[in-house]
Formats: sequence, structure tokens, C-alpha cells
Amino acid sequence: MVARLRRLPSLNALRAFWAAARHGSLVQAAAELHVTAAAVSQQVRLLEDSLGVPLFERTKKGLLLTPTASRILPGIDEAFGQLHDTLALLEDDNEAQGSLTLSVAPSFATKWLLPRLSRFMARHPRIEVNVKASADLVDFGTDRVDLAIRYGRGGYPGLTAERFLRDRLSPVCSPALLAREGLGDPAHFLRTATLLHDDSSDQHKALPGWRMWLKAARLDNLVDWRKGPHFDHSALAIEAALAGLGVALAAPSLVSADIDAGRLVRLPGKAMEMEFAYYLVYPSGRAASPKLQAMRQWIFDELAGSADSVAGAEAVLAPDQSAIAATAASPEIRCGLRSSSKSGAAIRVTHIISRKSST
Repeated sequence: MVARLRRLPSLNALRAFWAAARHGSLVQAAAELHVTAAAVSQQVRLLEDSLGVPLFERTKKGLLLTPTASRILPGIDEAFGQLHDTLALLEDDNEAQGSLTLSVAPSFATKWLLPRLSRFMARHPRIEVNVKASADLVDFGTDRVDLAIRYGRGGYPGLTAERFLRDRLSPVCSPALLAREGLGDPAHFLRTATLLHDDSSDQHKALPGWRMWLKAARLDNLVDWRKGPHFDHSALAIEAALAGLGVALAAPSLVSADIDAGRLVRLPGKAMEMEFAYYLVYPSGRAASPKLQAMRQWIFDELAGSADSVAGAEAVLAPDQSAIAATAASPEIRCGLRSSSKSGAAIRVTHIISRKSST
């Protein structure tokens, strides 16, 4: 039994326990809190003494929660989340200003967001946008992310998810490649052309590639889907197509600007409908944030009139109360815009300060 408390334990002790419980490691908790592992251990022991019960079993594989710790952790996690959301409201100061950190999959950041972001900055000059370009999992409660853009089915536990853009896949290539090879029979063109494969980390394994597209187009018996190089980001496969290296499968959200500018051409044939869509994902407690709403409305305005836009679709709040979505960090860009990307993908902005990221 936990001893009856005359006063609450120290916030530092609770925070140390919270971090150690989530990571299952004193070392990782120390890295998050920017202290030593010994300091975390000391704070945890102070909390155990205050409560009168052990909270961890220390094993060779790491820390294991005791039954008492498992019982109190959800409440502590929720309390820190509420504290974070409450203080975030003070930052907003009832108007759209301050910094807003946006977590975005690398290819969507490179090909859709950044080419348009100057228009948001012109509309909201008092909001500084920080872009974290990654598809790694992140905890909204600890990673200082205000809004995430995610590609999937929309099942993000404990978070509000608004579907705003659906996609479909079509083959694209450079005009030079098309002129050199000549389209003629599409099957013959794809049989002789190099197929560029997108194996990006922000793509789900269930998403269609060349094998599924060729089958849907009834060309799977005529074209070898396995040939051609592979790329670990959609933007790289698209850049390869721009360079005339072959034919890529790409979605309008990532190549519409290149097609409009004549840098890419879409090959004839029916586009493959995608099961997944892009979602705006954020904690429901921050829905009223003026700067979040400013970004949300700007994205919907950018998509106004797009055939693939599903702006205005009903938001979905998953029932589970965990707060995980996704992100990572690396280079920093100063000019009112900061960006980070594990991929190291080229982003055309000024004053890039490189910083190694953990992999």
C-alpha cells in the first residue's frame, strides 16, 4: 500500500519517474532530462521513499515497473500532458503568434509544404514555423511538436486526426525521356524504360508499388516489375525521374508542381486509387490554439479546388489516450524557419547549420 500523503512529492521526482518509466532506462531518461543517470536514480529513490513503496525492479535488461508503478503511471502521464497543454495556451497569448513546430514526412515536406510555405509566412508573419521532416514516432507530450502531417489510415491513438488530402498513383517521367524513347504502346514503353522504385520510410508496406500498379493496369505479364533502382524517399525517386533516369510512380501531391511546370509528364492510363490519405494530427486539447488553427486553415485554403482535397471531412478522435504520432531532428535553418531531417534531403533555404542526428 502507498503511504497516505500529507503533501505531494516534488515535481522533479515525479518527472524523473515519468521519464524512466516511459523509457525503461535511467540512461535514456537522463538524456531526455539533460541530467545524469545517477541524478535520475536519486530522484526516483526519493519518490519511492516519499510513497513508501518500490516503483521499479532493476534488472540486467532494464527497469521493470512494479504493480504500484503501473497503476499510478497513467495518471501521472495524463497530468504532465495537461500541464504541457495548459502552458502552451499561455504561449499563444490569445493570438496567432510565436513558434509552431510541424512534423511532416520528408517527401511531403520537400515536394508540397516548403514550396508553398512562403505564402503562410506572408499571411502570418508573427508565427515562426519549425519543420521537423521525419516519419519517426514522437510523443506530443515531450517532443515539442504542435501539429503533425501523417500519411495513413487515420488511426492515431488519443489524437484528433483530420483527413485533408487523398492521393492516387500514376507513372511519370521527364519529357526528354518520353521524346527519346517515344510512348507508342505503353506496355512497350514500360518494358524498355527503367522503373524507379519508392521504398521510402514514410511509405506503408501495404501501399502499392510497380507490382500492384502493373497488375491493376493488366500489364503484369508484359513488364518485369522487379527491374530498376530503389530509393528510400519518394522525393528521391521523383528527382530521379526529373533527371531522366526512368519512370516513377508518384502522387499528384508530390508532382503537381513539376507537371504544371513541364518538368514531368504523366503517362496515359487510369491512376490507381490509394487506400491511405494525408491527415492533420494533433492532441485534442490543443485544438483551440490560434497558431495551430492558422496552419490548419492555410492548408485547407491551399487545397481549395483540388480534386484530391477532402478538406472539411469530419475529424476522428481515437479512443486510446496515448499521444504518439511521429518526428525526428537534425539540420537547423535560421531565417524565421527551422527545419530538420534525418534523410538529409536537400531543401532550398538559406543558412543551413548541419548537425548529426542519431540513427
